[in-house]
Amino acid sequence: MVRLPDLMGYLDEYLAIAEIPDYPNAFNGLQVEGKEQIHRVMTAVDVSIASVEEAAAWGADLLIVHHGLFWGGLQPIVGRFQRRLQPLLCEGISLYSVHLPLDVHPEVGNNVQLARKLGLSPSERFGDYQGTPIGVLCETEMAIQELVSLLEASLQTRVRAICFGSTVARRVGVVTGGAGQTRTITEAHRLGIDTLITGEGAHHTYLDAEELGVNLLYAGHYATETLGVRALGEHLQRMFGLEHRFFDHPTGL
Repeated sequence: MVRLPDLMGYLDEYLAIAEIPDYPNAFNGLQVEGKEQIHRVMTAVDVSIASVEEAAAWGADLLIVHHGLFWGGLQPIVGRFQRRLQPLLCEGISLYSVHLPLDVHPEVGNNVQLARKLGLSPSERFGDYQGTPIGVLCETEMAIQELVSLLEASLQTRVRAICFGSTVARRVGVVTGGAGQTRTITEAHRLGIDTLITGEGAHHTYLDAEELGVNLLYAGHYATETLGVRALGEHLQRMFGLEHRFFDHPTGL
């Protein structure tokens, strides 16, 4: 057991949430305050009706997510929003959300965790967001098709491979989630990254890859971001002896 204020203080410091810039609606940190004593922690990629109902059914005291409550901005507490909040408030479940600070974390971060799962060792950082590099760069020597197969097997996902670069990956950039953006692809090309692994991207990024001569591996927004929250929950289990469960609710996107 650990007290909620103590655990929140630890998480805020461990994840450096005050130091990492993020989107305004990410609202990193404690989003809903529940009971004071924490025994059970559930982690999930998204806060949703499904995840909060599962947390309540399991008897979780704390739900930690990557995508929190307030992405939709200011809104009345009705409908779906009310259905997400009600189980938290009725059962005294605290909600903690951590977005980009979890992506960039050097130990439990999504990008580092994915790189390691692929057997890659991060050597540099790249992928600028407001002055902070979000992604990791890894040196390797692996055939693109081998990397695609490894990525699919590691995440149990289907990879959309848009390959206009080298048939052998030597400089691989990893930025999980929705980093398939022109600015990220352009930066990758400028740094000599031949292969960019991320979750998803827009239609026009096909042309970015084609014209810049890079490989884009889209492995799914959800699939690429399951690793960080799971690793964070396991870290808390080791550090504080808390029970932990990861709630898997794949979107296929």
